[in-house]
Amino acid sequence: MSKPTDIRVIGISLYFLPVATRVPLKFGSETLTAVTCARCCMTIRNRAGRKFSGWGETPLSVQWVWPSASAYADRHEALKQLCVALADAWPELDIWGHAIELGHTFQEQFLPKVLQQSNGSADKPGSPEQIPWLAALVCCSVFDQALHDAFGHACALPVYQTYCTDFMTADLGQFLQPASGTSVNFKGKHPADFLSFHPVNRLRAWHLVGGLDPLVASDLTGQEPADGYPVLLEDWIERDGLKCLKIKLRGNDAPWDYARILEVGTIAMERDVEWLSVDFNCTVEEPDYVNDILDRLCRESPRIYGMILYVEQPFPYDLERYGIDVHSVSARKPLFLDESAHDWTLIRLGRELGWSGVALKTCKTQTGAVLGACWARAHGMPLMVQDLTNPMLAQVPHLLLAAHCGTIMGVETNSMQFYPEASRAEAVVHPGIYQRRGGMVDLSTLRGNGFGYRLDEMDRVLPEPARCVGGD
Repeated sequence: MSKPTDIRVIGISLYFLPVATRVPLKFGSETLTAVTCARCCMTIRNRAGRKFSGWGETPLSVQWVWPSASAYADRHEALKQLCVALADAWPELDIWGHAIELGHTFQEQFLPKVLQQSNGSADKPGSPEQIPWLAALVCCSVFDQALHDAFGHACALPVYQTYCTDFMTADLGQFLQPASGTSVNFKGKHPADFLSFHPVNRLRAWHLVGGLDPLVASDLTGQEPADGYPVLLEDWIERDGLKCLKIKLRGNDAPWDYARILEVGTIAMERDVEWLSVDFNCTVEEPDYVNDILDRLCRESPRIYGMILYVEQPFPYDLERYGIDVHSVSARKPLFLDESAHDWTLIRLGRELGWSGVALKTCKTQTGAVLGACWARAHGMPLMVQDLTNPMLAQVPHLLLAAHCGTIMGVETNSMQFYPEASRAEAVVHPGIYQRRGGMVDLSTLRGNGFGYRLDEMDRVLPEPARCVGGD
């Protein structure tokens, strides 16, 4: 079977946009001070022979996708080269279909081969270490986002309105399998059955409190930027009207982690912040580390304990390798997968191990995020949408996912903390997306087909393409 709205990929243009942070952002044992954003223009053809273009963008956050003691420069270059290899591979996807159908096929059949070729002889002594699957998904996501944007343009609709039987030949039963012992059935179902066709235009914004962020005046070193943006946490709260704070922790230093939660929580209470979350960034090795901190908070600071809405990914993201039973943590607070939630199969495994919910990210592909959201919603798992410090175009699909999937509380959005000037061209068109006011982000300026970027109104000068393939 086929649909008259089916498309096929015919061309790719890939760009690399360097961005420097105004303040450092700590990821586990590493610190981010600059990032390269990969941006893609994908050209597709529909069955009527008309061509359309779509755009996607993702920061290649090396420290998050590929934590390692290896040199940053080597990992960074490897991810860029993987993006180039993927640009060559996408037009080889010589099939017709919906964006989800094409995106799923590419991830299942093409991405593993391209990753294997890119890793080459990395398993031999003395050769570079292998690019992990999470990093491959992030590199793939820039193309997958562009695919969905292009499909929306080809259908003359916002792309979320195409996730239904009118446009999809395959139902969810061809992509997803329910957990054993449940009555869930995906046959005859489509993403539209689990996502909202009428999303909210305003979302509560979560602010990231990084491990290196100064909280009070005594934390200042004199090296902070004097660029007109806040530096201290209390100034961010006052300027942006923040009500939700996400606290980055170390995960291998319990006294520091506990003290950090207390210090941030005290400021939060004084400034009428309502909710906290804690993020251990995959560095915890056993549940009692988290349990002991939570239990101590419950005894000594019950109000701060009560403000913690959920705990994010304390344990190593390779669920299959470590298989840690986390029921004891989720009995205390909702426990959300983040780095581990590569796809619905790992969400299913996480559910078996005791994880409560899922933190989705568009940087693991729009296709994967939509399918993961459907699987989690069908099984009663709550959702969040987490940031990869998304600037420029990357911010738009990120916020749209949160608006359509129904999170427990808004969306994490922090690019305005770490590189606000990077999104200046996009903010002229969408001011409410790149700044937080009254503790909210405002999506009401997004309109039109695909992701509703309104690119023709943006004064963004791109560098020369790093790769151009096909297009005819």
